[in-house]
Amino acid sequence: MARPSQYPLELRRRAVRMVAEVRPEYDTEWAAMKAVASKLGIGTTETLRKWVREDQVDAGARPGTTTEESTQIKAMKKQIAELKRANEILKAAASFFAAELDRPHTRS
Repeated sequence: MARPSQYPLELRRRAVRMVAEVRPEYDTEWAAMKAVASKLGIGTTETLRKWVREDQVDAGARPGTTTEESTQIKAMKKQIAELKRANEILKAAASFFAAELDRPHTRS
């Protein structure tokens, strides 16, 4: 399970907006990200770059798995794992009862 971000969601959103706003003032997107990360006290520029890319994917401006899709995939994987465990339990129970039915019973 991913650990929660040390940065509040509003800070992340603000940083992404700021990169878009100041981008024309810099030669590269990386330079804009570096300046914004420094101004907002974000540990590394790479952290901000990931937020920007995630926002671009979520907005449909860049190909990739959106945050919503990723959340759904994780939930489905968890559900599949639970169903597999339940299926194994049912198989074991069916096997046990089949063995009990095949066993000769004596009456007292």
